[in-house]
Amino acid sequence: MIYIRNIFKQDLRDGKQIAFTKEPSNIFFKFNYNTPDPYRQITFEFKVQNPKSPFISKSGIKITTRLYANPDTESRIDGELKQFLRNDLKANIDDIIVFKYKKEDFFEFDFIPKSFDTYKSFKDILKHGNHEIIINDIAKKADSSEDFIPNLTNLKKQFIEWFIKKDGISHNYFSGQFSSSRERLLSELEKAEEVYQQEFDSKIFEINEINLESFIKELEDNLSLKEGMFYEYSAGKSNHRPRAIIGNKNYIKFLNEKLEEEKTSNSQSQIANSYIEQFKFEISTFQQACQTANLSYNPELITRYIASLTTKPFVLLSGLSGSGKTKLAQAFAQWIAEDKTQYCIVPVGADWTNREPLLGYVNALNDDEYILPENGALKLLIEANKEENKNKPYFLILDEMNLSHVERYFADFLSVMESKDILKLHSSENNKNNVPSQLDWPSNLFIVGTVNIDETTYMFSPKVLDRANVIEFRVNRDDIAAFLKAPNDIDFSKLNNKGAAMGEDFISIASNKDFLKTDTTELNKNLVLFFKELKKTGAEFGYRSATEIHRLYNQLTTLDNTMHEDTKIDIAIMQKLLPKLHGSRRKLCPILEVLASLCVEEKTDVSKDFLNNKETIVFKGNEKVLYPLSLEKITRMYKGALDNGFASYAEA
Repeated sequence: MIYIRNIFKQDLRDGKQIAFTKEPSNIFFKFNYNTPDPYRQITFEFKVQNPKSPFISKSGIKITTRLYANPDTESRIDGELKQFLRNDLKANIDDIIVFKYKKEDFFEFDFIPKSFDTYKSFKDILKHGNHEIIINDIAKKADSSEDFIPNLTNLKKQFIEWFIKKDGISHNYFSGQFSSSRERLLSELEKAEEVYQQEFDSKIFEINEINLESFIKELEDNLSLKEGMFYEYSAGKSNHRPRAIIGNKNYIKFLNEKLEEEKTSNSQSQIANSYIEQFKFEISTFQQACQTANLSYNPELITRYIASLTTKPFVLLSGLSGSGKTKLAQAFAQWIAEDKTQYCIVPVGADWTNREPLLGYVNALNDDEYILPENGALKLLIEANKEENKNKPYFLILDEMNLSHVERYFADFLSVMESKDILKLHSSENNKNNVPSQLDWPSNLFIVGTVNIDETTYMFSPKVLDRANVIEFRVNRDDIAAFLKAPNDIDFSKLNNKGAAMGEDFISIASNKDFLKTDTTELNKNLVLFFKELKKTGAEFGYRSATEIHRLYNQLTTLDNTMHEDTKIDIAIMQKLLPKLHGSRRKLCPILEVLASLCVEEKTDVSKDFLNNKETIVFKGNEKVLYPLSLEKITRMYKGALDNGFASYAEA
C-alpha cells in the first residue's frame, strides 16, 4: 500500500506536528479512533527509490516518533519527521511525500520535490494538489501492461442510478417530469435511443469499437444539430427533455466522469510503473558505487560476479590473496541490503569438521536448548526463510572457505542446495530457542565463498566445483600501477543500503527461469568440443553443468545486452569448465594444448604463439584469440605444469 501526500504549509511551520486526516489514519496507519494508544511508536525509514536522487546519501535514515489522536478529526505525529523534511531535505510547500507500508508500525517514505521529472505524475494523482490519495495494490497495477478500462457495460442502468441520485441537486427531472418512476424514465430513454439510432446508426447507451473520448465527441456533435429526426422528436417533449437528459449536464456529464476515472486510473498505473521501475536492477549503479567507495574493479568482473549469483546462488571467488575477493562480496551485500541483518561474513576455521559451526546443535545436557553459532549463519538462514523477507536478498559470505575440508562442514548445504529439500536442525516438534526443527532452502539466500591457495588450505573436490561458478581474481601491472597512484582506504559507508531499492528486482532476476530464445549454436558447438577433450582427463561435465552454462549465458545477456557472444562463451568456459582441471604434466599438457587450440582462430600456431612463448603475451584484443580469459588461464596452467610437473585451476 502506498500513500501519496502533498506537503502543506502547516507541515513545515514551527510548533506544529504533521497531521493526517481520518482516511489515511484509518486505512494506512491503521489508527483506531475508538481506543487510541497515546504512546504508540511508529518508525519511518527514508528510502530513496531513484538511485540518481541527490538525497541518496540520506537513504536509510530512520525516524521513530509518536502517533496519537487529535480527537475525532485526525491523527498526528511528533515533530521529528518535520525536522527531517525541513532541515535535511529542505522541503517546500507543495513538494510530495510518498509513504510505503512495510509492516505494522514500520513505514518507508520517499521525497519528490517540484524539481523532479516525476513530480507532475505524482501531482496528477493528487488531482488538485491539496489533498491525499491512497493507492492500494499499486504493484499489481504496475505489473499490468493494459490500461484501465472503465465499466461501460449496462450503461443505461448505471446512468439511471446516477441520474436519480442527482435529482434535487442538479435537476428535478426525476421527481418532476417522471413522478419518481424508474419505469417512465427507462421507457423514455429507450424511445430516445431508438430514434437516435434510426438517424445516426449508433446507440446512445452502447459503446462498441470506439474509445470513450471519441464517443462523447460524436454524441456532442449529433446533439448540437438543430434539425433532423432526433431534434424533431426532442422538440415534441417538454423543454427538449430528451436532449437535456442526454446532453452536457446529464448523460454526457456522466460519461465525462467515466472518462476522468479512466484517465486518473491510467495516470496511477503510469506513476506506479514509474515508481516500480526505479526498483529495476541496474548493474552500472553498483559499478559507480564501488568507485565512490574507492573500490577498483573491472566492470566485466562485476558483471560476471552478479551474473553468477543470479545463475546459481553459490559462487566461489579464488585468486591472489588481497586481490579484493571478500571485499567484492561484502560490497555488493552491503550495497543491496536494507540493513546488516541481510548479510553475514563468517571466517571459516581450520578445525571445522562438521556442520555445527554453521548450523549449531542441540545442547547434549539440556535437550530443550539449541546452541546457535555465534557467527550468525543460522540466524541469517532463519531470517531469509521468513515470509516477510522473501523479496530481500540474504548473503552468507564464507571467508577462506577451504581452510577446512569443505565437504565435511558444508555437506548439508551442498545436498539441500540441489534437492531443494528441507534442512533438518532438530527432531522436536516445537521450536528450541526460536530455532525451528527444519528450514526450507530459501530462494533468496546467496552463498559466496572466498578461496586462497597455500600450504594451510585444502583443494575443492569436483562435487563442490560442479555446483558453483568459480571466478578467478587477478591483478595485472596496469591495475597495480593505477592503484599506487592514489591508494585510498575503502569507505564502505558510501555503499550501505544504496541499492536496497533494487533488491526485489535482483531476486526476480535470480528466480527467472524463462529467457528470450537466443541462438546458442556457437555455444553448444564449443561445449561439445570441450566435453570431448575434458573427458580424456576425467574432468568432463554433466547435464547440471550444461544447464547452468546456458543459464549463465542468458543471465549475462540480461545484465549486459551489449556483451559479445564470444565474451559470454569465454566466461562460461572459464567459470564452469576449466575449474575441475588438475593433474600431472604428463596427464594435463596434451589436453591443455588441444583446449588452447579451441580458444584461437583456425590456423593459429597456439604452441608457438602462446603456450611456449617466453615473451609478454597480449591476450585481450589479440585478433588471433577468440576466448582471452580462458586462453590466458590455460597458458598459465600449461607453463605451471612444465615448471612444476603438476598444475591445477586454483593458484596461489
